[in-house]
Amino acid sequence: MTIDIHRVTVLGTGVLGSQIAFQTAFSGFEVTAYDISDAALQAGRQHIDNLAAIYREQLPDAGDGRAERTATSIALTSDLARAVKDADLVIEAIPEVLAIKQETYRKLGEAAPERTIFATNSSTLLPSAMKDSTGRPDKFLALHFANQLWQQNTAEIMGTPDTDPTVFQKVVDFASKIGMVPIEIHKEKAGYVLNSLLVPLLNAGLTLAAGGYADPEAVDKTWRIGTGAPAGPFQILDVIGLATPYNVFANGDEDAQKLAAWLKTNYIDKGKLGVATGEGFYKYS
Repeated sequence: MTIDIHRVTVLGTGVLGSQIAFQTAFSGFEVTAYDISDAALQAGRQHIDNLAAIYREQLPDAGDGRAERTATSIALTSDLARAVKDADLVIEAIPEVLAIKQETYRKLGEAAPERTIFATNSSTLLPSAMKDSTGRPDKFLALHFANQLWQQNTAEIMGTPDTDPTVFQKVVDFASKIGMVPIEIHKEKAGYVLNSLLVPLLNAGLTLAAGGYADPEAVDKTWRIGTGAPAGPFQILDVIGLATPYNVFANGDEDAQKLAAWLKTNYIDKGKLGVATGEGFYKYS
């Protein structure tokens, strides 16, 4: 199978979707970003413009207008068929709700060319739970990025038993070409490597705060001092954005749903969604 990746479409222009789109375009690929509405795309454009400023400030090779050219090169659309009609690779970064992802893949499978590879950026769901919805399980796998990917530049690649090895290797090569460090996962594991380590920490922090045992600031301070880590669980959650853990917890067991309700009442209903909105567990300028 001959597979060449030149044109990449990213589904979802939220915090991580916009980062994936920007880094891919910054690395020289032709990028289209899709979201469900013009309002969502307007927010996505703001994310992309903010990333241009971050890259210019933090990366030595992003000056002389390169970051700004990258931002303007990304095509935005709310038309799914238009977004994927010429795509070699589609990276899905939509809400962490299985039913939404499955329905999106059914539509995507009908709209995209037969050659197109599909990759999910899901951080908690197994690709096997979605593969049948794609209509092309041999060309489907997981490609998971860490937040602030221009610095935390891992890309975890995890296939299913149906994933074509050639497709797997092509995505590994693609990850390297966009400046990531590919982490090959040998068999399916919910949470991959990164979130298998990170999610228990975040859950423990949330359980302490929601249960009234300690304030988020105290939890973070304890973790930073006790381990030497640069950030505590609530600082990390603010960067991730509170919508993602809320969606995960809301579809979990009874204990998880209690955490979801606590997040919703105390933060999400008040518009405190993390760094992107200027306030989450902390306030940001």
